[in-house]
Amino acid sequence: MKTKITVFFGMLFMLSIQAQKKEFKGLEALQMLQKTVCNTLEEGKPVYGMWEGRMYSRIEGEKDKNIFNVLGINVRQCDCVGDDVKGQGFRSVGREIMMYLDPETNEILDTWENPWTGETVEVLHVANDPVSLRSYIYEKDDKGQDRATFSFRQYGDVAVTSYEYPLFYDNPLGGEYQSAVGGKYHAMEIFNTYYSTEELTNPKIKDLERSSISWSRISQWLPWMNMGGKQGVMVVNSTGESVLDKDKIWPRIQKILEERYPLYMNPPAKDDKRKNETSWTVYKKYMAEKAKMEKTEKE
Repeated sequence: MKTKITVFFGMLFMLSIQAQKKEFKGLEALQMLQKTVCNTLEEGKPVYGMWEGRMYSRIEGEKDKNIFNVLGINVRQCDCVGDDVKGQGFRSVGREIMMYLDPETNEILDTWENPWTGETVEVLHVANDPVSLRSYIYEKDDKGQDRATFSFRQYGDVAVTSYEYPLFYDNPLGGEYQSAVGGKYHAMEIFNTYYSTEELTNPKIKDLERSSISWSRISQWLPWMNMGGKQGVMVVNSTGESVLDKDKIWPRIQKILEERYPLYMNPPAKDDKRKNETSWTVYKKYMAEKAKMEKTEKE
């Protein structure tokens, strides 16, 4: 056992030596960052980011369960701007869907029998519109000094970016006193994305024809699961790719878009200023509309 551990950490040490960290500032950094977000330096050119994976439950004292498979797409574009002091800047605007699938058949689930409560609930698939950067990212600050920064790890011909996003904020479904009594939304999203080093760093190359991604998330139960205060979290592990060619959208996702979510074939307008939606804000609006309809039917 000791030998295996030694070999394992030896391999990690070798990988850390082989990885070269590259760091950039200013316009050079901004352009690379825009490529990673929108796969292109061209304004208004849609990019299609797709992923597939599994979602597990994790409850203390229980074996982890693969409760859903997932399949999704994010469609976005970049709006590019210029400022006399801050220089070039960009912001992405997008929308996304993610379907919850039966882990055995991979069929779309529109209802789900909760194995812990026995209740059959309606599945509210992810359909968040918009999902955009809140503000523009500029190459310089208000004083004209380089502000944009960008870095990646280089493994030969492959450039890798790695980001962890710890999320902890007021839950839209909670009350006014979440800081005092709890109930805040608590999650972490993890992104590892892989690019051609040459395509990413060469300023003469405007487009990343393809990039690959690994996305993981640790989060609370989804509101439509009706889990109440049951202890536990969900873990998502997925992989995917982003492409500029609409014809390279995965066939099953293409069918889902055509049949269920035609609006999500294209990104929102570049000047879209709406607030971002999440599964929680969408659920809140959905339940409010449902209650309104039920009230109308009774009258």
